[in-house]
Amino acid sequence: MKIPELRIAHHIAKMPVIQGGMAVRISMAPLAAAVAEEGGIGLIAGSGLSVEELKQEIREARKRTKGIIGVNIMFAVREFAQLVKAAFDEKIDLLVSGAGFSRDMFTWGQEAGIPVVPIVSSAKLARLSEKLGAAAVIVEGHEAGGHLGTERPMREILPEVKEAVKIPVIGAGGVVDGQDVAEVLRLGADGVQMGTRFALSTESSAAPEWKQHLLNAQAEDMVIVHSPVGLPGRGIRNPFTEALAAGKNVRRIGCDQCLKHCERNFCIMERLIKAQQGDMKEGLVFSGAHYSRIKKVLSVHEIFEDIREQILRA
Repeated sequence: MKIPELRIAHHIAKMPVIQGGMAVRISMAPLAAAVAEEGGIGLIAGSGLSVEELKQEIREARKRTKGIIGVNIMFAVREFAQLVKAAFDEKIDLLVSGAGFSRDMFTWGQEAGIPVVPIVSSAKLARLSEKLGAAAVIVEGHEAGGHLGTERPMREILPEVKEAVKIPVIGAGGVVDGQDVAEVLRLGADGVQMGTRFALSTESSAAPEWKQHLLNAQAEDMVIVHSPVGLPGRGIRNPFTEALAAGKNVRRIGCDQCLKHCERNFCIMERLIKAQQGDMKEGLVFSGAHYSRIKKVLSVHEIFEDIREQILRA
């Protein structure tokens, strides 16, 4: 391993928690920096941001912490290459990417000396990622929020990936508390990625209405929508998802062409932004499968206190 990869691997060994890069505008500088200050790896969600906005978020996070700050960018977004290169110009500590697969990003990462960590859902893709130069892989199962690449649970895929590669393996999907973290580590993961739990934190940039909508949701309110990205996505029922399920016309007249390939059944960026800003009727709230186990908004520090306690008990 090169020095940047070794630094990330060492960091994961000390505090094996990566905060999910939740778009649009949920995982921003305040959340990523708070996680990094606690010893975890904080991620800024670059999808849906302009190049300049992403640079400003990275700079703001750097002002708040000397910890590890990375960026998560969906391969599906049209400006993927521009956003990745902007993040590299800002000397982020790592790049995480999912919702598609880019071979180019490994070359860019090697040229910049910055570790690249893809989100995978199979041992085959993990092996390819290692061959191309991945510093680690995040294994995401069907329990995850947002865009889903598999119908299999993470806890089933994880052992297969561990056997297939020698780089660090991070488990993601359905991890909402310290007990889950300890369990996934016992399964052999080198670390975990947590999304929904951090979305429901004080430092998350989601609107109060977004957080309350998720806290109020019952298990039966979970829905799977067909995203314009071309993948299923896990969300929370509201008037928008009901209209979508009923086949009503919810398409936007205009189009910013934010995706490389868009099925145009609705505008994913528009709906995610509406939700992030607090519009619970017209917005789309993505969430992991175990949201109903989360009962209140906590500070990032409180979340990490629980994680530390459960890891010590394990």
